[in-house]
Amino acid sequence: MASPDFLPVLTPFDVEHAAQLIQQAYAPPTTTTTPEDLKRLQQDLFEIQKRPEAWGLVIPLLNHEDQNVQFFGAHTAQVKIARDWEAFPAEHAETLRDLMVQLTAHSLSIGRTKFILRKLFVALTSLALKLVPGRPSRWPGWISSCISTFSNQGASAEHLHDFLAIVAEEVGNADLLGPSRMQMQQSMLDASPMVVQAITATIIQPLGTTPSNQYISALRCLQAWLSFLRADHITPIIPLLINLLDPSFPDDSVFIAASDALQELTSKSPLSDGSGSKTLTEPLMVWFSSRGNKIIENALANNDEMSSISHSLCKLIVALGDHSTSYIAQNISSVMPVSTGPNTPPTTKGHLTQNFLHLLLAYTGLPGYYGVDEEESEMTLGFWYLFQEALWSTNLYANDDGRPYSPEPEDKDSGTQPKQVLMAKVVFSELVQVLRRKAVFPPAGSGWSRDQVDKFQVYRRDVGDTLINAYYVLRDRMMGYFVDDIAERLASRQEGDGWQEIEASLHCIMSIQEAIEMENVAHLDRLFSPAIFGRLPSTGRSRVRRTALGVIGAYSSWFATQTHPPPSSTPSAEPNLLLTVLSYVVSALPDPSLSLPAATALRNLCEANRKDLAAHISAFGELHAGLNNIPDPEKSKVLQSIASVVQAVQPIEEIPTIEAIVNPIVQKLYEVLQASSSLSDEARASTILQLEILSGIAKGLTRSEDGFTVLEDDPEVIADTTAVQLAREDPRAVKLRENIFAAIRGVVELWSLDVEIGHALSDLFKSITSLPTDITLISLPAGPLLEIVCFAAQRQLSAVWLSLASILLAQLNPPVFSLNMKSGPTPEALQTVQRLLPVLIQCGLSALSVEGYMEANPDVVQEFFSCMERAAGDFTDVFYTLPSGLLDALIQFVINALSLQERYSLVAASNFIGTLIHRSSLTDELVMHQTALFRVHGRPIMRAILHGFAGVAPRSVVPNLIEILSTLLSRATSNDPALEGGAVQWMKDILMADDFYPSKATSEAKSKFIKAVAGSRSLKKTREAAQQFTLVARGLEGSNFGYTSVTM
Repeated sequence: MASPDFLPVLTPFDVEHAAQLIQQAYAPPTTTTTPEDLKRLQQDLFEIQKRPEAWGLVIPLLNHEDQNVQFFGAHTAQVKIARDWEAFPAEHAETLRDLMVQLTAHSLSIGRTKFILRKLFVALTSLALKLVPGRPSRWPGWISSCISTFSNQGASAEHLHDFLAIVAEEVGNADLLGPSRMQMQQSMLDASPMVVQAITATIIQPLGTTPSNQYISALRCLQAWLSFLRADHITPIIPLLINLLDPSFPDDSVFIAASDALQELTSKSPLSDGSGSKTLTEPLMVWFSSRGNKIIENALANNDEMSSISHSLCKLIVALGDHSTSYIAQNISSVMPVSTGPNTPPTTKGHLTQNFLHLLLAYTGLPGYYGVDEEESEMTLGFWYLFQEALWSTNLYANDDGRPYSPEPEDKDSGTQPKQVLMAKVVFSELVQVLRRKAVFPPAGSGWSRDQVDKFQVYRRDVGDTLINAYYVLRDRMMGYFVDDIAERLASRQEGDGWQEIEASLHCIMSIQEAIEMENVAHLDRLFSPAIFGRLPSTGRSRVRRTALGVIGAYSSWFATQTHPPPSSTPSAEPNLLLTVLSYVVSALPDPSLSLPAATALRNLCEANRKDLAAHISAFGELHAGLNNIPDPEKSKVLQSIASVVQAVQPIEEIPTIEAIVNPIVQKLYEVLQASSSLSDEARASTILQLEILSGIAKGLTRSEDGFTVLEDDPEVIADTTAVQLAREDPRAVKLRENIFAAIRGVVELWSLDVEIGHALSDLFKSITSLPTDITLISLPAGPLLEIVCFAAQRQLSAVWLSLASILLAQLNPPVFSLNMKSGPTPEALQTVQRLLPVLIQCGLSALSVEGYMEANPDVVQEFFSCMERAAGDFTDVFYTLPSGLLDALIQFVINALSLQERYSLVAASNFIGTLIHRSSLTDELVMHQTALFRVHGRPIMRAILHGFAGVAPRSVVPNLIEILSTLLSRATSNDPALEGGAVQWMKDILMADDFYPSKATSEAKSKFIKAVAGSRSLKKTREAAQQFTLVARGLEGSNFGYTSVTM
């Protein structure tokens, strides 16, 4: 054995003391053991490991009789190598290497337990990560040399597999840069043939001739190495893996391990791109046809819980489906022959593919309810999305000129369609029937727990997503199937029958709404007719009524594509479907269990059909009169619905109706304010309710444009906006807005410290302010509301007020969607911001200057800097007209925020300073201010960035710091004599200074970083240099911490 003389020597007393601490820390807790005791013991052990003398504990602890102590000895070796390698004498590195190999080999030979051996394997790999990279390498051929040593000491094949698996896992997760990564990768590639040989030597053995654990360790080793093996390494192993899929072998664990290895092979090997149809896809499909069918048949025949083998088979089928989706789509009806073996007749690709889909459908449609009776059906749902996408990518769904249909061809006569298309439709038709059945809830009284119900609800949503993919293939015939199903069940219903089946079909129809083209969809007129919707229950039966209301809400825009009979005193033979469903919705509003979906459906109907419903506005007067019968939480949506319909009439005609709706709300607010001197809970709740209702009305009055940008110079828009402006000048409208504003001010003055009222006001402010083209009769200007916000912020700064200030600042400089209008804020808006921005900044700085405030209130810090970013983007000039010293104080707080450990606050601060610098570069006048800013704050900002790289800031914000660094490098150049060499010189001075933040970065690493960014002309190169410097400075190069944490 290599001499351990280079390690520190500890006295027997010190070793025994450490062993006793370990035994106490790992011993089962007693009634007298407190969490504080355990925490103290763990801290003591941590402190012991930190000391340089801890190297001397490795051998004595490994030789201790207690396994916990032995484990801690191995753990100490791994920790010292990974964490304290820089302090280890370089001249003893190779001696340590030999010693660690021999200690591990000795532990193998005397039969130490697996958890100790695993830790030694990790320690060896950590050491390899330090020694293998370099020219020359200090550990060439490290994997094969370790295997040779272990084998000579009598290590079992199982232990060798375990070692190789840990090597692959640790190297795969290691953070290595450039050449170091390439050298480690090459060492893995060099060892690959030996690894494949070791795995093959085990799994080639007939089942039963080798211990099961040896098969399992070899298969786990294979999984770990898949990303390092070439395709020609993997291909010969596949038949051996399939041979291990023997359901008749008594030990299920071998089948499961082989299945797991094949699953990993489909997703993490060189074949994961879908290749290997001859070597992977077809052999597995042949096995499914001969053996897999029997497994699922037995599982269904037993009518019991799925066996572990059947569960594993389901996972393997899904994995192969994800891997071979294109193969399945292309060969669903192929007659190309496929060999099934030397003694069995050949089959065809089409037969194998159809059998595979049959198996998948069997698992998709397992008997019983998901989450209660089975857990497998959900696993198959993702395949159908991939399958549908793969079908589209084939040339089967193409026009005669080769262009793809968008999104799928119209149904043709079945005789003219390709056989593959017909087969795909058959498969998806069966899938739709299966999923409709699986979406059915059990009868009432089934005794499900709340968790089971919630899990099934999530499953039903996933089923709905899968049905969307089916709709893209089947189109109208799928909608027709669901409508026919509902009609048939209604026709055959008997008194006392449940509604579960009909509810499931309604749920399926609701789920596919987003895929429907409302202008062209068929069968909805039947669905919403009195023959179907008119026969659904209107009392009780909450679930089916709730789903029916959801269907109405989902398809509310369809009614806008239909022609409805005009209002008439004489009954029409043609039913008005819009009024039919509207009546159904309104009848459900008073029911507390249905008021939410009913109010939501009403809102959607009125929003999408406001012009058609305006002809029936009197009916909405009756709805408003019955508002007291509707639960309070939904009154906001109901009044929003009424307001949507009111908006469709001429603006001047809206005024009396809006007065009738809004004045009672404002009056109630006044009454609450006058009677709320005690700030009671009842007054508070009433205030929140009235604010929510007022917000709903404001939303309803806003014109709907279906998400499209309104062009301000569109003649129709101009005419509409002019009509609204004229109506706004009506004394009644002016008085109404004055009353609303006074009520809001009163609420803020009384309740500005209340969080929930703050949120209600926030929603109201967002709703009642608007872009110029969206202005309504009750829209309020942003400037006066910003004054109210500043007043509230002065009383107590909160994230809510700062968020509102950001929104109102944006309203003061709205975007312009016209080629004939000049962008930028108006003089009035500029004056408002010049007056109020100092107030906001002063409020923020006063709060942020309190010791510990920034750390304790990250939400406020984030919103403060987000507000500043908004102001910097729209009103850059105002920052340079702030009262003397205020901008300097603000920038100093930005610099302080760059050292915070809370990510979102730091990101917001970074975004603000980046925006201010960028926007200050747009005009010559602003550039002068920018230069003055750099003279005072350029170096401190650069220092905060570089200290952040070195370890002050969390790794997750390094990309944001890189953005600021790039901005400084491009804006603060050496060409400006006022900046004393510019950003590059600041970097040199800060990095090379004696007081630079303590880090692992050497002078060489710092110089390399400076040279890289100084010569860089792209953000990409600056980013790469900064990321590498960050890893080096933090000592993470070659560690197992996430390299992606600095590359996000």
